[in-house]
Order: sequence, then C-alpha cells, then structure tokens
Amino acid sequence: MAKVLLIAYACDADDVSETWCSWQWTSRLAARHDATVLVYNKRRRAGAARVQLPGARVIEWTELPFLEKAPTFTHTLKPGYIDFYIRARRKIRHLLATERFDLIHQYEPFAPRYPSPAAGLGVPFILGPVGGGVESPRGFERELATEMPWFTRLRALDRWRFRHDPLLRHTYASADLVLGIAPYVREMLSPVKLKRFELFHETGVDALPPPRQSRGVEKGTLKLLYVGRVVRSKGVRDAVRAVAELRDFPGVTLDIVGDGGDRAACEREAARLGVGARVHFHGWQPHEVVERFYHDADVFVFPSLREASGQVVIEAMSHGLAMVVAANGGPGFTVGNKCGLSVQADSPALYATALAAALRRLAVSPELVEAFGKCARARVAKEFLWDRKVERMSEFYEEVLSCSPCAAGNRVSDISTAASAAFGRL
Repeated sequence: MAKVLLIAYACDADDVSETWCSWQWTSRLAARHDATVLVYNKRRRAGAARVQLPGARVIEWTELPFLEKAPTFTHTLKPGYIDFYIRARRKIRHLLATERFDLIHQYEPFAPRYPSPAAGLGVPFILGPVGGGVESPRGFERELATEMPWFTRLRALDRWRFRHDPLLRHTYASADLVLGIAPYVREMLSPVKLKRFELFHETGVDALPPPRQSRGVEKGTLKLLYVGRVVRSKGVRDAVRAVAELRDFPGVTLDIVGDGGDRAACEREAARLGVGARVHFHGWQPHEVVERFYHDADVFVFPSLREASGQVVIEAMSHGLAMVVAANGGPGFTVGNKCGLSVQADSPALYATALAAALRRLAVSPELVEAFGKCARARVAKEFLWDRKVERMSEFYEEVLSCSPCAAGNRVSDISTAASAAFGRL
C-alpha cells in the first residue's frame, strides 16, 4: 500500500461526465492505498467529497461564489482551477514539510490544458489519464462554429501553449509518467519531452452485462442505436443521412436515445429524407431503459466528430455490440479494427456517405456483426472493468516508484526553469 496524494479537483459521485469519472478513480484508489485527496467542490455541493470518501483524508475547498452563475463557461474552461491551483500548491508544500508521500497522482481536470500544482516538488508524480482538445474536422468547422459558445474557441490555444507556456510545459516534462487516453494525446504533447508516456483509457464499467445469445441477425436488417446528447458535434444528423442512403435496406433502423439542441433539426432531416418511420427519437431515458436499448440493438453508431473518449462507447462494447464510430479522436482507437468500423469525417456530404458504406458492409455480413460484438465484449473484459483498471494503475505506481530517484524520500526541489518565474513560491 502506497501513501499517495491524489489531486481530484472536481470529484462527485452524484455528478456526470468527468466529475463522476474522477470520483470513480478517487474512491477506488483510496480503497487500495493510504490516500490524501485534494478536491474543489461546487458551492451547492460543499462538503460532498468528505461524505462520499470516508476511507480517505479529504482536503477540500469550495469554488468561488461567482462561478456558479455561469455553469457552461465554468464547466468548459474551469476558471476556478486558478484558485484551486494556488490553494493546492500551497497545501502540498505545507504537507511535504511534515509528511512523506510515496507518490502524487493528478487525474482531474481530464483535459490536458491545465498545469499541475504537484509539478517539480521532488515527489514521484503521475499525470492522467488525460484527453480532450480534439480538433474539429476541417470540413465541419463552419457548421460546428454555430453551436459553440465564443469561449470554446480558446481551446485552439492548446497546441500553442504546449510549445510556449512554461508552466504547462514544466508540468508535463516533470511528470514521471503521463497517461493518455489515445494516440492523439501523444501527438498533441509532442512539443514537450516526456519521461514516459502510456496509453490508458480514463473510464470503465463495473461489470459485464449478462452475455447475449446469438441474435441471428438476418442479412439486410440491422437495429442501430445511438446514445448521447443530440448536438451537431455528435454527428447524429450525419447518422440520419446515412440511414437515408440505405434505401435498398429498409430493414435498417436507428434508435436515438438522448436530447439536445440539434434534435429538432435531426427530426426535420429524417422527415425530409423520407426515413421518419425508420429513425426513432426517444429523448432522454433513465439508465435502466438505456440498458434495454443496448440489449436489443445490433450495432452502436457513435459518429461524434470531436470526441475525446465516450463512456457510452465502453458501455455499448460491454453489451457485445458491433461499433461504427468516427475515426477522429478517441473512439476510433478504443474500437480498433476488431470491434467495429471507424469512419473518416471529412465533410458533411462525404461523412454521411462513408457512414452509409460502413453500415452497408455490416448489413450484408451478419457474421461480421457478431464477430465485432464478441471482440468488443472481450476487450471490455480485458481492459475496461474498473477493478482491472485500478489494479493496473497500482502497477503503474509500483513501476514509477521503482524507477524514481526520489522514492526514498521527499524533497521540495528548487526549480531553475522558466516555469519557476510563472508560479514562484506558491
């Protein structure tokens, strides 16, 4: 059992997305190690981490008052991280003055654009899994710009910062191990010389659902499923157009589970293209209903255009569904070439046709659908069960500690880099 300092930032079992994922890591790592956790709570959730993590020593702060008034801006760019960084940096220095930690591990924020308060303090340091910052396919930039708030365009600075931001560069250069969710993360970090980089997905599932019996899919029929937000960047509109191109396969249907700002446009598109009877919009559904959709489907279609990862991708794979995903970002790597088909998203016109071609290939090959589904379920069993992921993370801890010259004890190092000017003696 290692004595570890976990930097969880946003961590809440009752939230969603990366905040929920952060809680998964925190609760499971704290159960295996002697853990101290640094957390930054939303104001309406003050004290939640301490209640949810009874097995850990929790040091938590509450976000600044004005942040809750702009939730989209706060969630997207995390301006509160500046306050958290300063508080956490000071607290870590204070802790290291009186205690010995074997290792520091920061896994939240999930996006790679945030410097770590643990960098350069002389303690073995792991960063990640990190992801995000996926660029929009060039042919979709104009369409996607209409749904994006102005401040999301600041993400375009990410790659520039990895070349020129001393604080961010120092974070990655000083980490003993950087974990990235897909190969695109390594490419994004290429301007920085890393000590070690490993591919490791950030999320998982508790257990595999009961195995599906062979469905005996008939040639020319497929039950397609999409689960997630219905916004333009998720590519749902392109999936609708793809179904419309399969007019010679009327047995191919699409269930869309989720809601969002592009739903009305998708419904109009389905009606305009004459596939309203084959494309069914179910809106938001509770988890137990979504599970039934997974069980009844043959193929999971996830055409998201700039997806870093995708919890629903892992869930669908665990149910033994064949996958059709966009090649851009993380899902294409997760699916690989044995669990489904990855499709290039070059432009709106070409993307729908490419998706239709992938679906046509599956519609005429029921045996391929079944083979992809079996491989998907097997991959989840091998790599994406939470217990196995935490076990592998603990192995990473051991590997880092066995190689680190700092493992024998802590020392707060003097950082004689350009980064030191940026954060001084915080």
